[in-house]
Amino acid sequence: MHSTLDLSSKTESSSLQKQQITATNYETAEQQFVNLLDVDDLDKTVAAKPLLVSDLESAIAVAVRSAYQESSSDDAAHRFLQRVLYRINRLNLFWYDDLRHYNNERSHYLRSVRDRIEEPWQQWELAHIDLPRLHKLDVKQALRDRAAADVDPPLTQADRYLREEMTVEGYRHLLAIASFDGLVEASRLSRILGGAANEIQCTLTRVLIEEYGGGRLGRKHSTYFAQMLAEFGMSTQPEAYFDLVPWQVLASANHNFLLTERKRHFLRYNGGLTYFEVAGPVAYRNYLAAAQRLGLSQAAMGYWELHIREDERHGRWMLDEVALPLADKYPEDSWELVLGYDQEKLIGDRAGAAVVRSIQAAEQN
Repeated sequence: MHSTLDLSSKTESSSLQKQQITATNYETAEQQFVNLLDVDDLDKTVAAKPLLVSDLESAIAVAVRSAYQESSSDDAAHRFLQRVLYRINRLNLFWYDDLRHYNNERSHYLRSVRDRIEEPWQQWELAHIDLPRLHKLDVKQALRDRAAADVDPPLTQADRYLREEMTVEGYRHLLAIASFDGLVEASRLSRILGGAANEIQCTLTRVLIEEYGGGRLGRKHSTYFAQMLAEFGMSTQPEAYFDLVPWQVLASANHNFLLTERKRHFLRYNGGLTYFEVAGPVAYRNYLAAAQRLGLSQAAMGYWELHIREDERHGRWMLDEVALPLADKYPEDSWELVLGYDQEKLIGDRAGAAVVRSIQAAEQN
C-alpha cells in the first residue's frame, strides 16, 4: 500500500528538538506516525530514510520526559504518547477493514516505539503503588475485602453529578467516549484464553461467551451499545469518537493490551479483571439512573441494564472461580493479583474522573 508522507516541514524539525513542544507539534508528529503505519515496508523505509521519523522521534523523547520524568505532568504529552501507543496496540485486534492496514503489524520499528513509551509509562504507573506492602498481604483475604468494599461503595460527588445533574447533551458525550470500549467489548479478554485446559480457563471463557451474546450478534453486548448510539443518531462505527477519548481512558486500554499480550502478567490481568467485573455495575447504575431521570427510551439505556445483571454474576465468578484459585496455584506470585486489582481501580478511577470533566466541559460549551 502506497502512502504519501507529510514529513516535508524541515523548519519544524528544529522546533521539535527543543525542550518545549506544543500540542500542535504533538498533533503534527502523530499525523506523521499515522501516515507511516500504511507505508509498504516500514522497517525498510525507516532504515533507508531515518530523517522521515526525526520529528516523531523528537516528539516521543520530549513527551516521555514531560509525562513521566518531570514533576509537573503534561496532559498534552500524556495524550500524544497514549494515542501513539494505542495505534500500535490496536493492531493486535482485527477490525474488518483493509487488509493492507496490517502490513506493518510485526514491524521492528513499531515495537521499538511501543517499548520506548511503555517502559517509562509503566514505571510511572507502578510508582503510584506501595509494592512492598502488597508482598506482605494475605492475598486471598485482601481480594475478598476489596471486592466486598467495591461492590457497593458510597456515592461520590462525581456519582451524584452523573445521577442528578448530567444533561442529555452530557449523556450523549458520555456515550461517545464509552463507545471507544463498548463497541469492541471484551476483545482483549480473548487474547488470554488459549493454553492448557482447566477450570480457570473455562470460567474466563464463560465470561467471554456471555459478553459475546453466546455467539449471536443480536445478543452481543456491543450490539446493545450500538442501539444506544443509534437512538441518538450517533455513529455506531468503532473508534468514531476517538478524538474525544481522554488520555486517561486510552491509558486504561493500553494497560490492558500490555497485560493480555504478555502472559507473564496473567495474574495481574486477572486481578484487574476481577475489579472491573466487581465494580462495573456501580458505574452502570449511575448511567442508568441518569437515563431514567432524563426520561430516555429503553433503547437508550438497555446496555446498562444488561451489564448490571451480568457483571454482578461475572464479579462473583472472577473472585471465586478465577482470582482465589489462582492465588492457590501461584502462592509465591499471588500478590500480583492484588497489584492488578489495585492498578485497575487506580487507573479506572483516574479515567472516570477524566470522563466526568470531559462531560462537564462539553455541557458548558
